[in-house]
Amino acid sequence: MASVAFARRITLGRRAAELRVSIRQREILQGWVRARKTAQRLVERARVVLMSAKGVENRTQAKTLGVDEQRVGRWRKRWAAAQEPLAAAEYEGVTDKDLEMLVRQVLSDKRRPGTPPRFSPEQVTDIIALACESPSDSELPITHWTPAELAREAIKRGIVDSISPRHLDRFLKGGRSQATQDALLAHVA
Repeated sequence: MASVAFARRITLGRRAAELRVSIRQREILQGWVRARKTAQRLVERARVVLMSAKGVENRTQAKTLGVDEQRVGRWRKRWAAAQEPLAAAEYEGVTDKDLEMLVRQVLSDKRRPGTPPRFSPEQVTDIIALACESPSDSELPITHWTPAELAREAIKRGIVDSISPRHLDRFLKGGRSQATQDALLAHVA
């Protein structure tokens, strides 16, 4: 008999965190769900919060939304952790626009670390400055920089130890990684 009760407890699992959503928060979330131009990942997360606030189980939500239970649980937990700060912000009289920004932050992806930038902001700046120079200033018999020539000249001048022409080309085309862009902005500021 004890094994039956134990088995039942396992199948029931833990109770999901109960979520509270204020009237203002609900209006923001419902507005996103109704809007045609809201990013679909944000709509999905808003639906998770709204359904969770109504007491809908994770499994039912996952089936309704066509996602896995783990995803529903992740956003439910994220909202549960943010309930107090959101309530405090509302209590302090935050504007609707600022509350919307706070709710958006709660339902946004966390920044992923990725790989650290390979080149310092100074090196990137020096490479871009080099690209702005005429190749004839470096006594090269060409009229325009190619990525390969620019890479060779950057190495020759000691700006970098090594860099591939493709990587250098990404700098020039603005395809830098977010970490590099952040470093550049911090350096400029």
